[in-house]
Amino acid sequence: MDKIPNTVKSITGINQELMQKAQKRLDNLTKPLGSLGRLEDIAKLIVGITGKENPQLNNKVIFTLACDHGVTEEKVSAYPKEVTAQMVYNFLNGGAGINVLARHAGARVIVVDIGVAADLKPDPQLVIKKIGYGTKNMVNGPAMTRAQAVECIETGIEVFEAEFKKGIDIVGTGEMGIGNTTPSSAITAVFTKRPVEELTGRGAGIDDAGLKNKIAIIKKTLQINNPDPNDPIDVLSKVGGFEIGGLSGIILVAASRKIPVVIDGFISGAAALIAYALAPMVKDYMIAAHCSVERGHRAILDYIGLKPLLDFDLRLGEGTGAALAMSMVEASVKILTQMATFQSASVSQKKA
Repeated sequence: MDKIPNTVKSITGINQELMQKAQKRLDNLTKPLGSLGRLEDIAKLIVGITGKENPQLNNKVIFTLACDHGVTEEKVSAYPKEVTAQMVYNFLNGGAGINVLARHAGARVIVVDIGVAADLKPDPQLVIKKIGYGTKNMVNGPAMTRAQAVECIETGIEVFEAEFKKGIDIVGTGEMGIGNTTPSSAITAVFTKRPVEELTGRGAGIDDAGLKNKIAIIKKTLQINNPDPNDPIDVLSKVGGFEIGGLSGIILVAASRKIPVVIDGFISGAAALIAYALAPMVKDYMIAAHCSVERGHRAILDYIGLKPLLDFDLRLGEGTGAALAMSMVEASVKILTQMATFQSASVSQKKA
């Protein structure tokens, strides 16, 4: 029970002094001042997060957490819940979008069964940390018990710590779970206090009638459960998902370990909201990979105060946006550490 508060307590501010030094170096590189825009901002941020003047991002890890959701009984998704387990096998076979983009980025993918509603075949690539066979249907009451909400956050912390021993320089968040845009919309509505209609999208592709039903189900869920925005564990337990809680734990512990976290799309954003509510200082450790097509994702980014790196109309999840953005983050660091200064290249500077 102490794992969460102890992790939160160990999160400290990023290194402002080293960021100032990084800015001086960036200003002396062979280019016009500030001409590489956000790449320079990101490089400076990575220095501040890691506490290293010359950081290297060799060990890239994307955690893809899989979970089913009882609310799929309400026909909120275009796909049956069986697809969650089927996609986990696709991950393990290396055939999914996240596998392709992670290979491109040079990242390893850690697949975690944190709540799939089936007994998956053992696989050396699969981490089994099942909290339950999916969440309960939250339209009838809480999605999980408070104890389970704590457990899924702690599980995220444990999964990260186990992988951290093998080396992690940067981490990305990802997920798989049919129906999980529904709890994500509910969580976003609780924290941002914006209308459900503004925050609810089509997920994997529901039609107009399906969207109308989905909005109604989310509204009913919030009315029945009345989650407390001042108690993020309560919000998670009543309208969340095991994978959302697990990713929240990963975000928290990464910040405590001074590891930059690249947040993927809408569901990862919901996890970021939980982590941010538990420890506002995690904001400085999070990099928003992109802005999803899902309507609520922009509301999350605005609420936390994050500016996305990419805007590619993505809505796949799995950690795909995080994998793409990792390449940009690594490029920013290489600009800082590998580009010549005016002095070292014997290039004349701008006249005063």
